[in-house]
Amino acid sequence: MHARRRRRLVAGSLLPVLVLASYGGWSAYVGLSVRDHLQATRDALLHLRAVMSARDLDRMAVTLADAHRHAAEARRLTGGPDWALLTHLPVMGDGATTVRGLAESAAEITGVLTGLQGIGRSILMADSGSADDVHRLLDGLRAAAPVLHGATARLSRARDRLAATPAHTRVTSVDETRGKVLDELDRLRGWVGGAATAAELIPPMLGGDGPRRYFLAFQTNAESRGTGGLVGAFGILSADQGRIRVTRLATDNDLSSSARPVTDHGPAFRARYGDGAARLLSVSNLSPHFPYAARTWTALWERQTGRRLDGAIAIDPVGLSYMLGLIGPVTLPGGERVTTSNVVDLTERAAYDRYPDPVRRKRFLIAIATAVGEALPKSFAGPSHLLPVLKPMLDERRIQIWSRHDAEQRSLSATTAGGVLPRLPGPYAGLVVNNSAGGKLDYYLNRSLEYTLGPCRDGRRETRVRIRLTNDVPRVALPSYVTGRLDSPRRPHAAGSNLLWVSLYAGLGAELTGARLDGRPVPAIKEAERSHPVYSTLMELAPGQSRTWELDLVEPGSGASPVVPVQPLARPQVTRIAQDGHGCPP
Repeated sequence: MHARRRRRLVAGSLLPVLVLASYGGWSAYVGLSVRDHLQATRDALLHLRAVMSARDLDRMAVTLADAHRHAAEARRLTGGPDWALLTHLPVMGDGATTVRGLAESAAEITGVLTGLQGIGRSILMADSGSADDVHRLLDGLRAAAPVLHGATARLSRARDRLAATPAHTRVTSVDETRGKVLDELDRLRGWVGGAATAAELIPPMLGGDGPRRYFLAFQTNAESRGTGGLVGAFGILSADQGRIRVTRLATDNDLSSSARPVTDHGPAFRARYGDGAARLLSVSNLSPHFPYAARTWTALWERQTGRRLDGAIAIDPVGLSYMLGLIGPVTLPGGERVTTSNVVDLTERAAYDRYPDPVRRKRFLIAIATAVGEALPKSFAGPSHLLPVLKPMLDERRIQIWSRHDAEQRSLSATTAGGVLPRLPGPYAGLVVNNSAGGKLDYYLNRSLEYTLGPCRDGRRETRVRIRLTNDVPRVALPSYVTGRLDSPRRPHAAGSNLLWVSLYAGLGAELTGARLDGRPVPAIKEAERSHPVYSTLMELAPGQSRTWELDLVEPGSGASPVVPVQPLARPQVTRIAQDGHGCPP
């Protein structure tokens, strides 16, 4: 009897050793049955992504139920006393502990998704666009908000539990899987948390509790500004019980400047940007912190009209291209079609070539904005189509939102939609470009940023930021309005040359130890904004020229992930983050 028990114990102890030594990837889990169930869970979740893109709700439910069944069985198999014994054994104990954490995480992920599928079905089905459906959508979002917040908290707890398991188990595949699942939990937690915020904000902001009015800014990022681009046109977006419309479209010249600042953003803002940034629409958004610009826009409008606004929204031509991909082409009064593939070129390049007269050009741009504004309400009638379009718009900051209502603004500030320059510690490298020439050449600007973080030593670490800018202007004659140099109109300049005010927003507590422009040491202007040290230089770019600005920094040690926000300009920024040596402890 005792011999039989010893044989069972020996066999039970050898099994995980054999499994861990013999299987790679998802097979490297203690116990063949656990391995099979986790493999099946992963396969079902991969299949779930495919059926989600097809919006097949019935297949989604079946696939998710299959994933949850396998994950629950893996958790059951790793949750008993036999498995607990394995976690205390030498050599294999860490692996068994981490595998148990992986099974628990898989069960939590599939459980959360199962609990949310009813919410998704009710929201996605509200697609007819009738008044009843819009009301039903707003009511559904209100009901969904607490459920989504609860799911976010559940995912956070699951992530914390998995993070507490051993990261180095002597089994590479287990360690790699742990890292991937942690990343997936972070991604899913961010997605569900964002959905919770949206469900909470959309009903009141779309007039569910009473009419709302917002300043709607159209940014032209052919002439860069901190939030994206010069405000070339604007309108008023009204929302009432989920129904939206855009009215009072006008050009930037129709919003009068003020002799005195219309708002006060504090002494650091005034020191960096001067009083003009709070008086003039043209320079109101030099800062990348969107709430500064939004407050100035609404204050300028209220000063001119005497009418109070509830907030401000900004969108750019790339954002319009995403919207047109949803609502389809729009037709201008003259019959020209504006589509997702031509709207950026039309508004940021072709319009300047086609209309040398600024008045006619601005009429053309207003006609595009009017056509899109008239078609826009259709987008909000079909949330299942709208949500996939909103995600890239928000991720790339093609749409930014500020609310005058404090509770809403606090929620917005925690999302990319808020366009906030955060006051959070940790590694940070934000490139911000402002056009100082007064032309429209930033449509041709290429940007890259490389952020290299060295190892931590005594609570500090050395980092390097390498910024490369290229003036990729074509070698053809361009309108003088595009190439003009308002910064020094009487001096001769090569046609197509550009002047940029280039700034690096470093992490809190970072200190500059050296800077080079094209390999030569140069000084950098040091200022501060929202607790961030800001290092700036004026950079002249000849046609076709590339220039490289390197900054050496010493930053506080931090285990936080590096943050590299991207300014929404016409062309995407190429970003590379490199970790040289071991990271800092959390």
